[in-house]
Amino acid sequence: MDYQKIINEIAQEVTPFLKDGKVADYIPALASVDPEQFAMSVTLFDGTQYNVGYADRLFSIQSISKVFTFTLGLNIYGSSLYKRIGREPSGNPFNSLVQLEYEHGKPRNPFINAGAINVTDALISHYESEEVACEEVMEFIRSIADDNSISSNEIVSKSEMKYGHRNMALANLMKSFGNLDNEVDDVVSVYFKHCSIEMNTKMLSRAMLYLANHGVDPITGIRYVSVQRAKRINTVMLTCGHYDASGDFAFRVGLPGKSGVGGGIVVVVPKLMGISVWAPGLNTQGNSLVGTKALELFSDKTGLSIF
Repeated sequence: MDYQKIINEIAQEVTPFLKDGKVADYIPALASVDPEQFAMSVTLFDGTQYNVGYADRLFSIQSISKVFTFTLGLNIYGSSLYKRIGREPSGNPFNSLVQLEYEHGKPRNPFINAGAINVTDALISHYESEEVACEEVMEFIRSIADDNSISSNEIVSKSEMKYGHRNMALANLMKSFGNLDNEVDDVVSVYFKHCSIEMNTKMLSRAMLYLANHGVDPITGIRYVSVQRAKRINTVMLTCGHYDASGDFAFRVGLPGKSGVGGGIVVVVPKLMGISVWAPGLNTQGNSLVGTKALELFSDKTGLSIF
């Protein structure tokens, strides 16, 4: 299959829609990002990569980082992690306080904000230090992407910390229910630091290969998670990876994926490839509008789907 030809076609077909999305302007450091940018990368198991658009341009991965912290959390705590967080779709916006209050401070899943903050808290407890927790998340991402240049943007993380009142509220609410062990400011600060990690679509599509290959990086041979945990992570991505639009994404694309409000989306094609797209303009649910459209076109043109 000529993947380069396919993604070149997709880039042309989605260009007219780049004006339709809205950047995440509630994070001041992201408000100035030009929405009329698009990138797409496909990485196969032998390392062959196909790219189109701004595939070298770094962007804030935001909630895509939740896949990586969830992976680390599962490796450390196993199924006991689910005592702290659920694994069901939320059906509500990613930063909903109402649902968290109603469900006594236990987040629905690790991919909404409250869930990822809770996983971050668990990582800090395990590593006994905010600094070490940050370093371990960073080292894990550098390893799976096979790129030591990856870093976090301090300007973005400070911007989020200054204006992230709702995330602070989510953490305080969990704390009030006894479902947060460390200091709220410390946990939220670490959470924002890993959301502020910058990568491009080349790095991200490469980073997803371990989940496409039952937990083993097909290029290096390193096992990052067990077969069962890789299956669980992919399942939660399929059902919860796009907030309250997760069902629609599964309906249109039919592949496990995770979005971020920086405009990136990662997708896994089991036993075949990792994919990443980036287009900063978001739809009303906080997912990349053009990125979602591009992945739907890719699924249609290639016939690749888990269904």
